[in-house]
Amino acid sequence: MKLKQAAKQLEALGNPTRLNLYRILVRAGEAGRPVGYLQESLGIAASTLSHHLHRLILTGLVSQERQATTLICRANYPVMNDLIGFLADECCADAACSPAADEAAA
Repeated sequence: MKLKQAAKQLEALGNPTRLNLYRILVRAGEAGRPVGYLQESLGIAASTLSHHLHRLILTGLVSQERQATTLICRANYPVMNDLIGFLADECCADAACSPAADEAAA
């Protein structure tokens, strides 16, 4: 993952409403949630929800699918996992190994 892409995704999640929206979608699993459910859960206007969803869709964190008259939103789990991996890949890379880590490796 590129630094700029990760920064855009983290920026999108930096808004409390979008973060809450994203967490709802992550909890929903692969089935996702209809837009009406999201609007009711968040207690925000449809236009506000549309704005926040658009920001998450642009970064690839969320996808939408129309099923007849219902718009279903889903968290994009591969993208989420890439972002988490990007953040954790080099965890403690510049730190010396602790004695506990040395013992675990032995």
